[in-house]
Amino acid sequence: MGHKVPMTIATALHQIQNRQLILPAIQREYVWKPSQVIRVFDSVMRGYPIGSFLSWKVLPETVNKFRFYGFMKDYSAFDNRHNPVIDIPADREVIAILDGQQRLTSLNIGLRGTYAYKNHGGWANKPWSYPERRLHVNLAEEAPENELGLKYHFQFLTKDDVERAANDPNKQWLPVPEIFEASDTSAFIQLLARHGVGNDPDASALASKLWEAVHKTASLHFYEEDDQDIERVLDIFVRVNSGGTVLSYSDLLLSIATAQWEGDARAAVHGLVDSLNQTGNGFNFTRDTILKSGLVMADVGDIGFKVRNFTTANMAKLEAGWDAMSSSLHVAVGLLSDFGLSGGSLTADSVLIPVAYYVHQRGLDHSYRESPKTRNDRETLRSWVLRSLIVRGVWGSGLDTLLRDLREVIKSQGDSSFPVVAIERAMSVRGKPLTVTDALIDDILSLKYGKARTFAVLAALFPHVDTRNQFHIDHVFPATLLDKRSLRREKCGDGTPRFTPEQIDELIDRRDRLPNLQLLPGLENIGKSAKAPDGWLAEEYSQPENHSAFLARNALPQSLPSSVTEFMSFYDDRSVILTERIHDLLTSHVPDPSTTDTTALVDLDEELAEGDDSD
Repeated sequence: MGHKVPMTIATALHQIQNRQLILPAIQREYVWKPSQVIRVFDSVMRGYPIGSFLSWKVLPETVNKFRFYGFMKDYSAFDNRHNPVIDIPADREVIAILDGQQRLTSLNIGLRGTYAYKNHGGWANKPWSYPERRLHVNLAEEAPENELGLKYHFQFLTKDDVERAANDPNKQWLPVPEIFEASDTSAFIQLLARHGVGNDPDASALASKLWEAVHKTASLHFYEEDDQDIERVLDIFVRVNSGGTVLSYSDLLLSIATAQWEGDARAAVHGLVDSLNQTGNGFNFTRDTILKSGLVMADVGDIGFKVRNFTTANMAKLEAGWDAMSSSLHVAVGLLSDFGLSGGSLTADSVLIPVAYYVHQRGLDHSYRESPKTRNDRETLRSWVLRSLIVRGVWGSGLDTLLRDLREVIKSQGDSSFPVVAIERAMSVRGKPLTVTDALIDDILSLKYGKARTFAVLAALFPHVDTRNQFHIDHVFPATLLDKRSLRREKCGDGTPRFTPEQIDELIDRRDRLPNLQLLPGLENIGKSAKAPDGWLAEEYSQPENHSAFLARNALPQSLPSSVTEFMSFYDDRSVILTERIHDLLTSHVPDPSTTDTTALVDLDEELAEGDDSD
């Protein structure tokens, strides 16, 4: 490994532009935030070193063994986050970056391209929430006081941002890409004149400092590896990528898969993740979960994200079964959506893995989600999924061991139905029983409105809820009647405050906890609005039998509160009812196998299929 002659930033970017400097497929993608880009440019302006770079000279005979990508130039968090694939002629030598991609990409974006990130409060799924921004430097003054210790005022701006600052004497924004485009002294002088700062010594000095840092100062130092042994290069890559924005295990797995698959592993994985996350109301699955699912479904012995597991043989298994695994994952995510879960309520993504393995093992397709013949099995699966999400810690520590155990149970006993009895037994052995404790009940009853785990718990507790339809979490006693201002206005007959400050705090705290929450169909919840529950129920369910059925369905006491003075009593009564229901739902149904009729147990689990979710 040798040290190359230092080069200027402009030289490096021209090599990127001409595809002489490229990225091997083992590289992760661009992950830096705008603030990190700005910090690099501040360091460049100040003459600070921005670290050395490690490159790999790839000879023509090695080029066809790897897939290569170009550097990102116009990044968009909405629809352009993936590096472009490039084809390298077989007779061409190239230089691939092993370490320093994030820094070089940041320089490329700042000096040649754009960065589109979401406006604060903008819609995540709307393109107009991600306006195109170019990096600018303020020639009027240095950076305002800041916690990052930045000296120079760089900022990503839209055209509108620049226009709005046109009359601000403290803002003279110069687009940084124009510095790169001014490749010689003459072009730079014309640039200053065009922006009207040619006769401003301070502004000219700032612009000159940046121009010289880009075009004149040989600040980029490269170490170059010329060995063509891919295993050696991969080892170097792993070692040097242990710092900075740390290379995750899934990044590494994807990198190695991309290098070893005949197809485009990166495109396959990214495409699958994006597609799965668009299911139903949307999910937030990561590459980690999807790749771990792949290792489990490929029956790789050790499913841990460890370098020694990323063998050619394991990658070949993953690639050979990828299409079938992708189909199984689509069915599994569809089932989770059917169970009422989404990115906002699924708090343990790993629950997907055993569901996907069960689907994969049985070769199930989307008809399983709708067929009357599979209804009982779906309800059993739904019950288990949601109950496993209620109990804290099931999908935490010891995950790989648990997943291997569940895989073995499903493989040996899941040919015709979901083996819930054997699965819960295996979980109990691992110290993860789906059983009730006083601490668990207290934990569940203390769940608050707005928390992801709350929806799943409510769905688990109330079997009448068809979670494929839109349900809202509703305050039984309206939250608007339990706000601090309203409670302070409550008076006794003699005009004194009805509640002390401590009582008000307790009322407000209980207002948002589980005993005051229920699931209502969206339109019904909107219609209920801020009506007191006793009046609303009498109005909506005037027939006695319908009235009683609603109370039973939602585990509500026979008497509902009509005013805040009755709220605490109602809260305590419903806590008792919910405690009984939690016991019924979570009490273990995994008896001694020697005296158990498995079919009967599965039927019992079906009766308890009420759904649930985790924190």
